[in-house]
Order: sequence, then structure tokens, then C-alpha cells
Amino acid sequence: MPLLFEDNLNNSENLIPYNGEAYYYGKIFKTDESDHYLDYLLNHINWLNDQVIIYGKIITARRMVAWYGDNPYRYTYSKITREALPWTDELLFLKRRVEETSGETFNSCLLNLYHDGTEGMGWHRDNETELLREGAIASLSLGAERIFNFRHVKTTEKVNILLENGSLLVMKGKTQTYWAHQIPISKKIISPRINLTFRTIREQIL
Repeated sequence: MPLLFEDNLNNSENLIPYNGEAYYYGKIFKTDESDHYLDYLLNHINWLNDQVIIYGKIITARRMVAWYGDNPYRYTYSKITREALPWTDELLFLKRRVEETSGETFNSCLLNLYHDGTEGMGWHRDNETELLREGAIASLSLGAERIFNFRHVKTTEKVNILLENGSLLVMKGKTQTYWAHQIPISKKIISPRINLTFRTIREQIL
């Protein structure tokens, strides 16, 4: 289970050993830029507590989410459907920087707010039917550093990555088919992290 840090990363190398692609670009924003956008997003995004339906009951999490896009795209995960809000100028700026760095294009973004290390995300795959099949998902991290785990769904092999403040991780190809991922809980972390996951929603009849 290798833990990958900035000093031994090569952005041209695939971090996943097989059945997928994941590229870590390290910090694409300086610390003061990252802190500026973290503060903006904390105070100007239309945050809602995340919800899931388990055994027919709606469970409300402390972690918060927001969904933005080119159009009011509908996106269903954890059996809850959300409708995208229009981009803010700041979100569009962040999207352009991510697209320029990764060479990919995106039409939507799911934002996640973790208030501290007591909030995380369990094992899952972003393979909902609304998403472009084998399309890229770009994850921009702002705020507290967090560990990000990959786990192969058949072999259970793991790859662990430290996501730094202002850093970019891009997953593409067959990654969401063969690799689950999570953000584990860490009670030592007392500051917030916002994760912007830029995605491509397939064309919908709106």
C-alpha cells in the first residue's frame, strides 16, 4: 500500500498499477491562492447537508455538498436526485485551471465540504449512469490535507495518496469500474477541506 508524496511523484506516470488511470499533479495553486478560494467557497456556495436513503429512510450527514453545472443537470447518487445550480465566476475560474492542467473538459462539479477529520467518505465508485462512461473526474482539494485510498474491487490491492492543499488528482478510463475509493476518518484533523470533483454529465432532456 504505497503512500505517495510530492517529492517522488511523476505526473506522467499512472498511479494505479492496472485496470484504470489516476494522475496526481500535486499543487496547482499556491498556498495563498488555495486559502483564498477555500474561504470563498466556505462562505458563498449553496451548501446542503448530504443525504442518503438507507432501507427506505433518509439519513442526513454532517458533511455538506453542492452541485453546479453548465445546465440544470439532474444527478442521482445514494438514491437522492440533485439539480445543478449555475456556475459562479469563481467556480468557472477553478474549472478552467483544472481543464488547462489536465487537458480534459468538464460540464459539472460536485463539491464536498468536510468540516474536520471526523467527516469522511466510505468506499464507493463514481459510476452513475448520468456520467460519461470512462470519462475523466478531476478532484481539486482545498484546505486540510487528507489521505485518499484506492482499493481494487476484485484483488483488494490498495494505493494510498496524500492530497495536499491546492492539489489535483485526475481519475479516468476504467478506474470507476475496477477501483473503489474513500476518504478515511482522521480525528487528528481539525480544519476543513473542500473537494471539487469536476465531471461530465451526458446530454439530458431538461
